Amino acid sequence: MRLASIRMDGRTIPALVEGERFLPLTESASVKAIIAGADPAGWVAGKRAAATDADWKLLAGATFDLPIADPGKIICIGLNYRDHAAEGGNPIPDYPALFMRTRISLVGAGQPIVRPQASERYDYEAELAIVIGKTCRHLSEDQALDAVFGYTLFNDGSVRDYQRKAPQWTAGKNFDASGSVGPAIVSKDELPVGASGLKIMSRVNGALLQNGNTGDMIFPVARAVSIISEVMTLEPGDLIATGTPAGVGYARKPPLWMKAGDVCEVEIEGIGCLVNPVVDEDMSKTRRLG
Repeated sequence: MRLASIRMDGRTIPALVEGERFLPLTESASVKAIIAGADPAGWVAGKRAAATDADWKLLAGATFDLPIADPGKIICIGLNYRDHAAEGGNPIPDYPALFMRTRISLVGAGQPIVRPQASERYDYEAELAIVIGKTCRHLSEDQALDAVFGYTLFNDGSVRDYQRKAPQWTAGKNFDASGSVGPAIVSKDELPVGASGLKIMSRVNGALLQNGNTGDMIFPVARAVSIISEVMTLEPGDLIATGTPAGVGYARKPPLWMKAGDVCEVEIEGIGCLVNPVVDEDMSKTRRLG
């Protein structure tokens, strides 16, 4: 099952995605509400069974929102692949480097991601994102996967000089529209346990830049969810971005920064491809006081 949030008639509608078409599911709920229900798969299956051919829409030209349009928490893990830690000269962590992203820092598939006016050091990061399906706290690793609904694609677009301005990475990870998520959530039953062993790649303008495997994470899905659940209650619709493999722009010689006119792709085997054009921040549209 693949669920997406698609903009139609000025609203964001949850949709079932199959191949090159989608089925709008309801105008009165959201993907988050669906996955928080008692039986998401059964509810969606009922909607699908009742649909006619005329109810399905072509996916071509659809406008995607974040797959969870209203995420409660967006939790990110840094340095979660050994090769990525090594390329930046960082030690292998004993505990995950956790930080948060804001909703406004992310856009959906196909939407422009924005290189800010403040910096030219704008980097790509291909990541697997976990979508939480149940309210939970203090989970063991054996329990953790029960709380997962599915997975989606995440581009943790990073402004590297601002990321390095202080020990905390918040500034460099939260410029408006600098990252992206989507296009759809794939339910966990369609993927290997813990989404392990999947190829994960990024491309800019068609050039393959990252080529890793989710099986190489230092903190795999179950362990990551367990650790984070010690700290905070996880709720349906929360997103956990699980870090990126080697090949990012800042570690290249010379560094490779994204710029206006580029097209960035994040792809994970079995989940799909997240594509976003890159634009410069439009200062004429920036609101200022005074």
